[in-house]
Amino acid sequence: MSDDLQRVRVDYLSEHRFRASNETGLAMNMDGGDPAKDLKPMEILLAALGGCTGIDVVDIMRKKRAPLARYRIEVEGVRAPDHPRRFLTITVRHIGSGPDVTLAAFQRAVELSHDRYCSVSASLSANVRAEVELEASSGTPAA
Repeated sequence: MSDDLQRVRVDYLSEHRFRASNETGLAMNMDGGDPAKDLKPMEILLAALGGCTGIDVVDIMRKKRAPLARYRIEVEGVRAPDHPRRFLTITVRHIGSGPDVTLAAFQRAVELSHDRYCSVSASLSANVRAEVELEASSGTPAA
């Protein structure tokens, strides 16, 4: 599969629960119920941002010969009170350490990730066009 086109399939399980899977079979459940049994879709979006930028930062710091021994990303978003309840602000907190890590190098790696490399960050800050297609039928749904 080309990196230019990525696909996931989202199957309805029950109530507000869905299972997302990619073409290689990796899968995760998500839940929009209250209380949720799995991560909610908007939490998954925050996690995607944290994971995307984290991968970049780890790679950049390794290339700088200052690998991170400990690293975590805390991501929080404030949502609009009215529908569609999009995120109004997202704060990404990078916390890292290592024997050769300097604040300047760590800061530069984070900036490079958020400003240049992280595709999730770029998608969140872009005007992305969502195209919707619809198929419907009566009777037993296809599996």
